[in-house]
Amino acid sequence: MTIESLLPLILFALVSTITPGGATTLATASGAHFGFCRSIPVMAGFAFGLGSMAGAAAAGLGGVLLAFPILQIAMKTLGSLYLLWLAVRIGKSGQPHNADQMAKPTGFAAGVWMLWHNPKGWAMTMGAAASFAMLANGPLMLAMLLASTFCLMAAISLALWCALGQLLARLLNAPWQWRVLNVSLACLLVISIIPMWRG
Repeated sequence: MTIESLLPLILFALVSTITPGGATTLATASGAHFGFCRSIPVMAGFAFGLGSMAGAAAAGLGGVLLAFPILQIAMKTLGSLYLLWLAVRIGKSGQPHNADQMAKPTGFAAGVWMLWHNPKGWAMTMGAAASFAMLANGPLMLAMLLASTFCLMAAISLALWCALGQLLARLLNAPWQWRVLNVSLACLLVISIIPMWRG
């Protein structure tokens, strides 16, 4: 296996993880409110969640989960409610030193949980498993390849978004600026729910 043969998978994973969505919005918000270092657990949770999802999809679990419509609806509902709860927390928070509603950053387990309750994520990783199956000799090798690639690309993408959030925090001085940022991030998080319910 050469880097040339892996490049399409790497680019697919990078584009899939760096485009705005729920995880990137939360990474930006966490970077703005808590800084990069305190945001590492949630970013690691997102990256591990996506990587493990991609590995499970390649191993066949994704097909099983998506074969049952009632399970898809339950996943969408739980995932949407969780994102709405986080959006309210972000939207109501103020400057970091006044952010009583967000006194503690989101943790690793919550990041994993959020990713695994996203049927669109399952569909995307299943598509990747089908598209790049020729890169591996079997489901186990494909699962390891997709898991490591998506985990690494997600970690890089989320780190960039988190750093952007930290940079924004340094530029914001007035309470109204924080209010605009928090409400904007909350709205983006709510908007990120819409693709989950399409199709």
